[in-house]
Amino acid sequence: MFRDKRILITGGTGSWGYELVRQLLDFGPKEIIIFSRNESSQVAMQRTFEDDTLSFIIGDIRDKDALNRACARIDYVFHLAALKHVPVCEEQPYEAMKTNVLGTQYVIEAAIENKVEKVIYISTDKAANPSNFYGMTKAIGEKLIIHANLLHTDTRFVCVRGGNVLGTNGSVIHLFMKQIREKGKVGITDMNMTRFFLTLQDAISLLFKATEASVGGETFVMMMPTCKITDLAQVLGEAMGNPHVEMNELGVRPGEKIHEILLTEFESQTTIMYDEQYLVILPTLDIPGIKQQYDSFSKVSFSSFCSSHSLMSKDEIKELLVKGGFLPK
Repeated sequence: MFRDKRILITGGTGSWGYELVRQLLDFGPKEIIIFSRNESSQVAMQRTFEDDTLSFIIGDIRDKDALNRACARIDYVFHLAALKHVPVCEEQPYEAMKTNVLGTQYVIEAAIENKVEKVIYISTDKAANPSNFYGMTKAIGEKLIIHANLLHTDTRFVCVRGGNVLGTNGSVIHLFMKQIREKGKVGITDMNMTRFFLTLQDAISLLFKATEASVGGETFVMMMPTCKITDLAQVLGEAMGNPHVEMNELGVRPGEKIHEILLTEFESQTTIMYDEQYLVILPTLDIPGIKQQYDSFSKVSFSSFCSSHSLMSKDEIKELLVKGGFLPK
């Protein structure tokens, strides 16, 4: 799929970008271009991989001209760049809108102008029934990406919607481990809080599945395990020699949910079960090729997909942390 192809990754110097590049290199692409704002992060990434397949462009997705130049002769775009921290987006909504909404529209326009084959947009569970500005901007981004398939162009656009990825920048895993190590206690937003979790490896598998299987206009969702945050803290505490780690309840931050959902009741009406691992949310817009592609698939039997249901046991949480490389086997 990616052999001899030219691939652009926006915001590619983060944790997702590292794992995506690591797996893409195995396919033998002609070139992988990392488009991001931070010079030092690009230098660090270049030194990590030391591979001539990688190229780096300093740029901001808010800069349409820079994006347009970066998309020249590109086959696939993985659009990772975004402002992602909920409190930052709440406090600076205009900046979040410029990056997450206008930046996404510029990616769409640059991809179309340069006849890119496919654009894969990385979204979040916070885009489903959004309660904070970050989620709202990602929900608008999803709508823009889906609608772009109606712009009478050969470029196809697809979304993937994920949950919390273990170990990414700002991950609660790193925060809890640091707090346990330094203070012997952790700060919990709310004792009842639950979240979806997946490993970086699984997150990239979701991207590749969407890239390979999509016709344009779908939103791919992985059937992710759910976890109670207090259970996660206890498992980490036990693994680090503090089986009775103290937990301080901090209170819910502005815009923060106690439970997340991956699929809304409205979306479930047009969602099919792709296989045991993936759901596909089909667009309500009449996008050519969609109905024929998924006509033989069964619709989901549930009305929503909430992180408070089917919670992992502590043993299952430990297994996931071992799989993600955060705890020894």
